[in-house]
Amino acid sequence: MPTIEESFAFCEDLARSHYENFPVGSFLVPKERRKYVWAIYAFARTADDFADEGRRPGESPAELQKRLDLLDDWEFNLIKASRGEADRPAFIALAETLARLEIPVQLLKDLLEAYRMDVRKNRYKDFEEVFHYCRHSANPVGRLVLRTFGYKDEKLHGLSDRICTALQLANFWQDVAVDLAKDRVYLPQDEMRKFRVTEGDLHAKICNRAFQMLLQTCCERTKVLFNAGLPLCSLVGSDLRVEMKLTWLGGTGILKKIAAGGYDVFRRRPVHGTFAKALLLGRALLPLDLSPAR
Repeated sequence: MPTIEESFAFCEDLARSHYENFPVGSFLVPKERRKYVWAIYAFARTADDFADEGRRPGESPAELQKRLDLLDDWEFNLIKASRGEADRPAFIALAETLARLEIPVQLLKDLLEAYRMDVRKNRYKDFEEVFHYCRHSANPVGRLVLRTFGYKDEKLHGLSDRICTALQLANFWQDVAVDLAKDRVYLPQDEMRKFRVTEGDLHAKICNRAFQMLLQTCCERTKVLFNAGLPLCSLVGSDLRVEMKLTWLGGTGILKKIAAGGYDVFRRRPVHGTFAKALLLGRALLPLDLSPAR
């Protein structure tokens, strides 16, 4: 059986080699806690791959069930790890992480439920269904980050939930075209009907007044959540403040770019370029000067 040190090294190698990096940069995490970040990443990244890696529209029920079976097995190993019975590198490291950081295992179960939703569901009837997805996919990540830095106050976690949900929503709105290619539509179905936007319009990349009003409404609702979570940036200590400010600025900045592009997310995906990222980091490093997003 691998030692704890070997298990953490396994997780770090996976995190450093994967094509998607964990959102919290390693330079922002205290050195003594980085190994815990790698362990959480290894758990979440592998499970996400079970749900999505190599996924193609129109997979057979048998293929989808295979993905769900892998996620069930991953949860079985998670439960074993929470009981101190891990026997695989990722879970040996995770068991130590759960114990040292006093992380509720439910946070990781919630992530697995989000990955199951990725397999089972590709349309959302209203905002409540979208929020339900975010509560499992995005909010646990923020809470895990806070736990990694030693923040256990439920008030802070509630503020983090608002920012994380908003961040997930902003990603949905910037990726309407990207997700559509995967046969996923996160725009609430009732809102689409309200503004008379059809899936045919989305596939045709029609950015008319109706679509602009739909996406503007979605962005405005997202902005409210970002602003509701803004106090978190001043309530955390200097160890996490830059990361929180950068996250908030990046997310609200995407909403601004969507609006500035006339809500046409089909022809140009709104992203922060290298220069824009440098400016955001510069703002995040300055003394707290954030005002609600407009």
